[in-house]
Amino acid sequence: MSLPAFKNEALTDFSRPENRAAMEAALAKVKSELGRDHPLRIGSEKITTPDKLKSLNPSRPSEVVGTFSKADVALAEKAMQTASAAFETWSRTPAADRVAMTARAAAIMRERKHELSAWICHEVGKTWPEADADTAEAIDFAEYYARHAEALFGGDAHARVAPIAGEKNEMRYIPLGVGVVIPPWNFPLAIATGMTLASLVTGNTVVLKPSSDSPMLAYRMYEILEAAGFPAGVLNFVPGSGSAIGDFLVTHPKTRFVAFTGSKEVGLRINELAAKPVKGCIWIKRVVAEMGGKDAMVIDKVADLDRAVEAVTVAAFGYQGQKCSACSRAIVVESVYDEFLSKLKARVEKIKVGASDDPSNYMGPVINKGSFDSITGYIEAGKKEGTVLTGGGRAAADGYFLQPTVIAGVPATGKLAQEEIFGPVLSVIKAKDFDQALEFANNTEFGLTGGVFSDDPARLKKASESFHVGNLYLNRKCTGAFVGVHPFGGFNMSGTDSKAGGPDYLLLFTQAKTISEKIA
Repeated sequence: MSLPAFKNEALTDFSRPENRAAMEAALAKVKSELGRDHPLRIGSEKITTPDKLKSLNPSRPSEVVGTFSKADVALAEKAMQTASAAFETWSRTPAADRVAMTARAAAIMRERKHELSAWICHEVGKTWPEADADTAEAIDFAEYYARHAEALFGGDAHARVAPIAGEKNEMRYIPLGVGVVIPPWNFPLAIATGMTLASLVTGNTVVLKPSSDSPMLAYRMYEILEAAGFPAGVLNFVPGSGSAIGDFLVTHPKTRFVAFTGSKEVGLRINELAAKPVKGCIWIKRVVAEMGGKDAMVIDKVADLDRAVEAVTVAAFGYQGQKCSACSRAIVVESVYDEFLSKLKARVEKIKVGASDDPSNYMGPVINKGSFDSITGYIEAGKKEGTVLTGGGRAAADGYFLQPTVIAGVPATGKLAQEEIFGPVLSVIKAKDFDQALEFANNTEFGLTGGVFSDDPARLKKASESFHVGNLYLNRKCTGAFVGVHPFGGFNMSGTDSKAGGPDYLLLFTQAKTISEKIA
């Protein structure tokens, strides 16, 4: 097959009555299906275990989204052996067939778009627009990787190498083997889909260990891939805690690669464990890791402050700041610092917080009690390091709701300026000039996203050259990367700079084989 040119999935305009009605119907449908029990999926088997994982709605923590059987080491071993056996045939399945299945998965997701978004609202507390963007990104990943796989495996292998007299040479790409895919809860459909389909469309098989906070979306993705024609055993759904099966899967001798998105601490542990040779493992394991960020937006003295305030607000408090790309620091040149703070305070105080399935709310809950307590601890520390400009407390009695919080006067080397909070807390830092602002922007161990607002082309050029992040945005927000448009991944402790949604991403799941034949 030859797919048409890639085009990003359109975001839903919920101001249109028909779209609003469709989403309301999807939410009602999902609500009627809450609380059901779901098995492990290993090969063609549906396996139920006595040890259960409950997925809770962070807007209403007493509401059980779903119950999931948990795997132990024996079942994790079964999943690995199943995936290994399936690799023998799947890796030899024509690439065109794998591409067709991936494209079908995108089509099914598109048909079920609002239903998937409704599950996202319930399971991880995303508001309507945030959930819709998550689902659209999942569709984009499927469509984009299908096209790149078509080009990667359908291209002329002889054209990749230089010709030489007397030989026929080619370089072809082949899959790696069994991969362990560990997606995060904050993009429970998009990133799970992206990492899984990148693995599968290139001919690998997968053991999928979803986040304990979002197993439902991973399960829904599994069902969609099954409906799209992916054979049994190619993808295996194995929920369980990291301590129970995570380390086991990473260190398993049959694991060829690990695709992970999550915290710096967990990512570093995975990288360390994967690097250690174990008996029976005959390869160096590959780790594709996207980790944390401490993202800054620099506000120059020659900048449109109204646009800058809007961009900072959206980037800091969209999805409650629970994005690795979220603006966590606003670094403002001192000559406009006070004016920026005044405008920022007024804008942030317009944000409405409440249940994520209510479209009138801009911010929903943070993901769980542990996160709520951790963020509250950072706010208390911020009260000592700086001054709370607005927010600083619980937003509602039920659910894990926090007020959007801005802390001004934070020192550039302080706790709030250096550590990833992953919540609705923005630190504002004063810089004497643009050069110092860039210096402050670069002074963390992370390097994921960053933004600069300036009307001076020379300063924008300087930032482009010296602001050390994987994704730099000029005169716009530092969140909202589109597949195919903004290949995504960061430097330093932000990960391996995988550039998800970019033209090089599928190469991470393949290895190149050169074949030379002497000819007369």
